[in-house]
This record gives sequence, C-alpha cells and structure tokens, in this order.
Amino acid sequence: MENYLAAFQSYLSDQKKVSQNTLESYLRDTEHFLLFLTEKGLAPEAVTEEDLENYAAELCRIGKSSATISRKFASIRCFYQCLTVLGLVSENPAKRIKLDRTEKKLPQILSSQEIDLLLSQPDTRGPKGCRDKAMLELLYATGIRVTELIELNIRDVNLRAGMLYCNNGRNRRTVPIYPTAVTAVSDYLVRVRTQLTDDLGGQSPLFVNLSGNRMTRQGFWKIIKSYAEQAHIAKEITPHTLRHSFALHLLENGADLKDIQVMLGHLDISSTQVYLQLMDNHFKEVYNNCHPRAKF
Repeated sequence: MENYLAAFQSYLSDQKKVSQNTLESYLRDTEHFLLFLTEKGLAPEAVTEEDLENYAAELCRIGKSSATISRKFASIRCFYQCLTVLGLVSENPAKRIKLDRTEKKLPQILSSQEIDLLLSQPDTRGPKGCRDKAMLELLYATGIRVTELIELNIRDVNLRAGMLYCNNGRNRRTVPIYPTAVTAVSDYLVRVRTQLTDDLGGQSPLFVNLSGNRMTRQGFWKIIKSYAEQAHIAKEITPHTLRHSFALHLLENGADLKDIQVMLGHLDISSTQVYLQLMDNHFKEVYNNCHPRAKF
C-alpha cells in the first residue's frame, strides 16, 4: 500500500499543488482507508460503492463524527481521482457516495472592540511582546492563514509600499497592510529580530521564536490563546478567528465580495459567501439587542 501513498503524495504535490497541511491531512485519511482495505483483503482498484459504504459504517461505529467522516471521504474521492489519472481505475467509486450532511458551523467573529482589546495585550517593550504584536497586527491586517503567516520570509513584505506577497502553493496574491501593522512589523525587524537571529537573507523566515528558528503553528496557537485569556475575551479564539474577522469587517464596511475573495485567496467564491450569512446574523443580533421594541 506504500506505493499508492507515494503516488498520491506526488499527485497532491505536483498536480493539485495543495498546501502542506492539506497534503498531510489527505495522506493521513487515505492511509487509514488503505489499512481498512488491507484488513478486508481488498485492493484499491477493486473497491466498490458497497465497500465504501461499509467503510463509512465502520467509521460511524467507532464513534467518528459526521464532519470527520465527510472530511475522510473528501480525501478518498481525491485519492481515486489520482488513481483515475494514473489509469488504475476507470471511474471514481467514491463520487456517488452520499453521506449525512451536517450543518456547517459558522465561524467565530470578534467585534472591532474585541480586536482592539486583543491587539493591545502584547507588551512591546520586550522582544517577545514586540514580535507578538507584529504577528497579530499582520494577521488581522491581511487576513492570511496562520500557515501562510509563519511561512512568510523577509522578502515577502514590502513595508515601504505597505504590501504583503503571499504564496500558498496554489496562487500568489498581494494584500495591502494598514499603517499600524507596517509600524509593528518594522519595529520588530529593527529592534527584535536582529537580537534573535543574524540571518537576514531575503528567504529567511520573517517571524522567529526566541531560539531564532521559524515560528511554528503550535507556537503561534499558544501565543494567541494566552493573549485572548489575558484580555478576558469569552469567545473561543483561534488564529483563524482573525482571518474571519478581517473578512467580515471588510464586508460590513462596504468591500466587494470579489475583492475579499482575492485577498483571502479563495479559489471558489462560495467559500467567501459564508461571510454574507455571518453579516446577516450580525445585523440581526444588533437589531435584537438595540431596537427598543425588539425584546417585547
């Protein structure tokens, strides 16, 4: 089964050009599926729709949620797309599998006041706080994904022009940076980064930890969690919360949905349209809380 995984990895990297996180997730899901096939004595080329339905039933039996099962089958569909391209199967047996659809949970959003509160938490007098302030400001300024943030190199920001260049493997996009974020990143580069590492080449990581190595997802997750607790923000905050808040705040203030799609790097406009529903929910909440007769 290792040969299948190796072929699938090449397909994801070379043809689909997915992000590293997506690649690892798809491979992990597919490896689990291939183990199931091995236990059943099945070859991937011989799998039928009934076999896939049995796999879905097995996932349900061991307690996997509907959302997890849906994600695993997205990986399996992509795996069979790969086998189709390689000529190992004539059609994708997973494309007609119907799964119970779960209601998609709308993302958590911070208000402008909560954003201000969160961004004011780092103590910029010290190296760590100065770096953390720059990361938080840049994340909210541009709406980039946390993976894109930590993969930024020095050459990817043009502070003089106030622009960020983001390459996620599928496309390269340019996003403006507001002046406060420019100042925060500039302050970090001048005062702090040179203390942490002397590696200043264009392809060197923009954000480094206190050991001078590239910041990790786990490291930044801990940073944002600690500042959310420090700010006493009751909402469940993740690094993606700032991305969602960036998009909704732009939409609320008159930005065009297509422009937001480009800045977020969404290939499909449907991924961006969720913010329209969020905006409707937000205005309804404001109305119910503020209209003098809405509570009667």
